[in-house]
Amino acid sequence: MKLLSPAISRLARIRHWRIAQWANDPIASQREVLQDLITHGQYTEFGRKYGFNQLFNIRKFKEAVPIHEYDDLKPYIDRIMAGEENVLWNTPVSWFAKSSGTTNDKSKFIPITQESLEDCHFQSAKDVLTMYYNNRSESDLLTGKGLVIGGSHQISQINEDMQYGDLSAVLLQNTPIWANWIRTPELSIALMDEWEEKIEKMAHHTIQEDVTSISGVPTWTLILIKRILAITGKQNLKEVWPNLELYIHGGVSFTPYRAQFQQLIGAGCSYLEMYNASEGFFAAQVSPEEEGMLLFTENGIFYEFMPVSEYGKPNPKTIGLSDIVVGENYALVISTNGGLWRYLVGDTVQFITKYPFKLKVTGRLKQYINAFGEELIADNADRAIAMASANTGLIVTDYTAAPIYFSEQHQGAHEWLIEFEQKPDSIEHFTFELDTALKSLNSDYEAKRHKDMALSMPVVHALNPGIFNQWLKQKGKLGGQHKVPRLSNERLYIDEIKSFYL
Repeated sequence: MKLLSPAISRLARIRHWRIAQWANDPIASQREVLQDLITHGQYTEFGRKYGFNQLFNIRKFKEAVPIHEYDDLKPYIDRIMAGEENVLWNTPVSWFAKSSGTTNDKSKFIPITQESLEDCHFQSAKDVLTMYYNNRSESDLLTGKGLVIGGSHQISQINEDMQYGDLSAVLLQNTPIWANWIRTPELSIALMDEWEEKIEKMAHHTIQEDVTSISGVPTWTLILIKRILAITGKQNLKEVWPNLELYIHGGVSFTPYRAQFQQLIGAGCSYLEMYNASEGFFAAQVSPEEEGMLLFTENGIFYEFMPVSEYGKPNPKTIGLSDIVVGENYALVISTNGGLWRYLVGDTVQFITKYPFKLKVTGRLKQYINAFGEELIADNADRAIAMASANTGLIVTDYTAAPIYFSEQHQGAHEWLIEFEQKPDSIEHFTFELDTALKSLNSDYEAKRHKDMALSMPVVHALNPGIFNQWLKQKGKLGGQHKVPRLSNERLYIDEIKSFYL
């Protein structure tokens, strides 16, 4: 494996010229991507319905094809799962990524074509490696193993030609054989269904490996790290794996977790954020020192950006990269080589720079609190939790929040369920710091809190460690990409959790 690694490293570095090309001229790259997508799509039932053979520019494409949410495309997807071909894409579909996005009971089945596997998911992962090597010429990343904390196996047969599972399981099942030489743990452990047993086996299996990188959702990675440290008696991961140099994270905001990771891993480790979903691999950090993630504009996805104020309108407007305003909140709309056409992902993003186009994920289109005009988004909440934690010396492992609506008994407020590593001595102190941080980050929230006229002080409950995982397990959603909704404008989740555990 050590002989193979230098060769892979050289190939990764060679690729960088191509990344620079599309990063420097992303709008031209996007035009080429859309033309390629339409060329494939014109031979499908969807393409014939919307006259793809007559679509010669972006404006005509947007005029002809409406924006779709999952339920709009579900009838097409159901037909593909029943065995029909050339419905949304003109090559065979053998895999589906089963995704829920949140803890909703309804599952989504996202088609995974060979093109989306090779040209989007795998190519983008290789591009992340290329960018890292370009900024770390001295790196020994591939002389050791990459610890991958993926999803559960749950590969199910639809018929003899089609299978589904969560995205990480689909990717692991289709990864080239050479990748198994530089990955740990072995596939039988990586794809286990039962998460408590899986964490235990992963910890024991990987301790003896020379791990140089870790990739996974922060919440589950933390649980694994703490178990490894408990088994080894070490103070941090660098004592277990001296050559560990990179943690790749995504799925949730890293802001509330960064300080805890730096303490548990130790000095000398870099952190990179990726924006990868069942629908596609969208963006990644160029280097650990640079804020924001570079939008991948050549890897099989055409992007549009819907101002959040347009959501819910009959014919919502979208804009392209040339019209982006830095700092504005947009809902992501994609057309992909997996057969998704003008598909509303559900995430909201903000660009922090143009040329190069770097963005951050600010939340979910349906995860926010705006009960009193405060327009609180997940990015505000994550940063406020991090600030309050730093000012109180506390460690937050997870949280959810929702409004308390005006009633005869209650003034309007926000209610928070927060799981701490150790319960605070003074929840009032943490509440004050959280409220202060929210005021500093969100002027609408600050205005509504003025003299408690529209919003009173937040109501914060400290949950016992493990409560959120118990809730997820009770719903059959423990592990993988399932996560607790950060914010909700309704009280469905928070009341359900309170009824069980408070």
